[in-house]
Amino acid sequence: MAVALEAHLRHITSPDFDVEDLEAPRTNVLVFHGVGGIGKTTLSRRLEAALADDGHRPAQWERPVRGDARLVPVRVDMARSAGVDFERLVLTIRLALARIGRPLPAFDLALRRYWEHQHPGQPLEEYLRNGGLASRYGQALPQQLQSALGDVAQALALPGTIGGLVGQVTGSLVSALRERRQTVRALAGCRRLADLLEAEPDLEALSFYPHLLAWELAQLPADKRVVPVVLLDTFEDVGDRTHRDLERLIQRVAWLMPNAFFIVTGRSRLQWGDAALHGQLDWAGPTAWPGLAAHSLPHLPDRGPGHDYSRQILIGDFSAEDCEDYLARRLTHEGQPLIPAPVRQVIAERSHGLPLYLDLSVMRFLELRRGGHTPQADDFEADFPALIARTLADLTSEERSVLRSVALLDAFDLQLATRTAGLPHQSAALRLTERPFVRENPFGLWPFHLHDLIRSTLRNATDHTDDRWSPDDWLAAARRAHTALGEAWGAGGGLDRRLLVGCLRQGLALARDFHLELEWLVDAAWVYVRDAIWEPLAPPARDADERGRARLETSADGLAEVLSALARRQHEHRAHIADRLARVIDADVLPENLREMPLYYLAKDQRDLGQSAASRRGMQQVADGGGRMAPDARRGLAHLSRLAGDFPTTLTLARQAGREGRGHRIEGDVWWAHGDMGRAAAAYRTARGEAEEEGIDGEVAACQAQLTLALSFTDPQAAAEEIDLAEQLLAPLDMRATNLTVHIASLARDAGRDDADIDDRAQLVRTEAQVAGVKEAEVKLELALAFHHAVRDDQEQLAADLGRLRELSEGGDHAHYIEIARFMAGLPPTPNATAQWIDGTETTRGRWHSLVQHRRASL
Repeated sequence: MAVALEAHLRHITSPDFDVEDLEAPRTNVLVFHGVGGIGKTTLSRRLEAALADDGHRPAQWERPVRGDARLVPVRVDMARSAGVDFERLVLTIRLALARIGRPLPAFDLALRRYWEHQHPGQPLEEYLRNGGLASRYGQALPQQLQSALGDVAQALALPGTIGGLVGQVTGSLVSALRERRQTVRALAGCRRLADLLEAEPDLEALSFYPHLLAWELAQLPADKRVVPVVLLDTFEDVGDRTHRDLERLIQRVAWLMPNAFFIVTGRSRLQWGDAALHGQLDWAGPTAWPGLAAHSLPHLPDRGPGHDYSRQILIGDFSAEDCEDYLARRLTHEGQPLIPAPVRQVIAERSHGLPLYLDLSVMRFLELRRGGHTPQADDFEADFPALIARTLADLTSEERSVLRSVALLDAFDLQLATRTAGLPHQSAALRLTERPFVRENPFGLWPFHLHDLIRSTLRNATDHTDDRWSPDDWLAAARRAHTALGEAWGAGGGLDRRLLVGCLRQGLALARDFHLELEWLVDAAWVYVRDAIWEPLAPPARDADERGRARLETSADGLAEVLSALARRQHEHRAHIADRLARVIDADVLPENLREMPLYYLAKDQRDLGQSAASRRGMQQVADGGGRMAPDARRGLAHLSRLAGDFPTTLTLARQAGREGRGHRIEGDVWWAHGDMGRAAAAYRTARGEAEEEGIDGEVAACQAQLTLALSFTDPQAAAEEIDLAEQLLAPLDMRATNLTVHIASLARDAGRDDADIDDRAQLVRTEAQVAGVKEAEVKLELALAFHHAVRDDQEQLAADLGRLRELSEGGDHAHYIEIARFMAGLPPTPNATAQWIDGTETTRGRWHSLVQHRRASL
């Protein structure tokens, strides 16, 4: 770093350096990259401290940075959790330079104009104070901005009061610059100032203002000269390889400030030196960034001659692309990689970035070749036992015990690691967390996890060490871990959803892999199901049958399969989920207190698939059992009566269901089908309030979705607000059918409008409903389209809607939707209609037809 920075200082002080040259290649960026958890953030902070005060330079750093200019470090954490956007980045750089003690008028005027245009009514001082920047960098910037404004107003002989009106000052300044007046000769040397002051003050313009900052720094007298050193940490969070909008703006800052030095720390190398990124970034390729160009090999795209590789420094483990690059360069023959591409790919994937694994693989490759065997990808599927010995080499006995114990866990903290190892104190676990193969995520539920390859090797490879564990030792540790997870969940009071999911995910894996009793997993599973949020949960089965399906031999196998299937209900066709649940029921591996769970959800999926008779049998069996899901099953029976058009029975069952059985939501469904949207909305609001009191987020979202559907037929403006709320409630949840309801509500809200693009939007919803296998969503969609076409009096399209409704109701269920569509269009009821309307056919018909007439009149 010191060498690179000194070279930069020599470059910017040379006579041929021009800060306004936008064509010269840039060498002002240094990159440290490597996998997570290897200390890149610590390095960034150490560099900041050392640059700010040479007294903080670590002893192992051979020498300080030499140069005549004062270095001003500016460290910015680009992690998503830090909430840094481009505007804040620019402000942070300018705030750090406020230490100079003088305004930088070219930049300050542009910034002041941008701020007043983009943040009218919000003083910059208030923003800096609220964002914590003022406390970090002091209060000097607002005064310097005001001073710059006043100085320019004075130079232009503007009245004193105008000094506070940035628009008039900048307008007068642009005129003076265009006319080459001597009054502004101090700013006239900045060739692009007038253009930037005239540009629309938006984010794009802001990204070019650093050019003005660089120009101002170049004007400082020699004894006042400063060089900003901008440290951008966690750069992987700036974007991905597809979305580079923020990266493009940041690159623009680095290019437009050639007299500043940028130190980037992130997980992968910076790709600015790749010519393939032309079009995604403003400047790309080895000519623009010679120090950032990638290694050139025959199997890689040509990077051009004369590469300087010194500005990309890999620390710690390799990223996936660097594994491939390393293996290609490690063994070559006549300029070509010796290890074939398929073999390199397998080795890179299995290494998880661990350099030691790559070296062991290279040695194995050479050993196989010496034995006369042509190495194939399959030769590298196994773990290397040597990794165990190398990893354990300098650990104490207790640390080894902790290491093997936490290999059972996806993630852990000190307490969980200590309990799993069966130790009385945390010191060994604490020491282990300082090892480089233990990674830390401070925002995780449990902050620590083992390097993936180390964990896999400890679990699966043959252990030849003297203190290797027997199968009974592994089983004992698994039991301790399982018990500790259960206690952790119990200590949370059952209210922390994140803790519930984390404990379930790890506990299920342990119980399944070591054939443990379910114990606390039973109650945890019921809580998971009750909330109906459906986070991805159960791990994939380690063993499969001849058809690739999970083996169902123990109760843990069965519960893992059930919960995995329920989570996948939101992403797969209901028929596939029904098959998985039926397999668990047939296997009969679940204990008595869990058997109703797959039975109820199988009946629910059968209802969604239109298999009402089978669904009714399953619901009745669960209801008769009187278990935890009996109220849900009684609600399911009520829904089946509603789908059959037996509304009196449905209403009776709804009132019997009460609060526990979500009776108000069922009532809302009944009154919605009758076109009585006022009573339906009131019932849904009551149901939503009850769910809010119980803290069941999934039920709150479901009631809110139904409320949007009711209001969408009567009050589009109110429906729009409720749809926004529904989308907010559903954003953190995984509820596919409920999302479909909200999409259908938005179509009904826009019914009759010429500009709503109803047909195209409906096709997307129809496709998603068919992929999900939710027939009722398909039926409601066709009804919303019938409403739209009835409002527009489009008889041809209305006939098509009725045709699709007839197809969807061929089994007998949903037939009342045909009647509703006819009611909307003012058509008479179908002969021999089976729907049993609570307050008569004509009353219901009148309500639906009046909804159409009202919408037509409002348009």
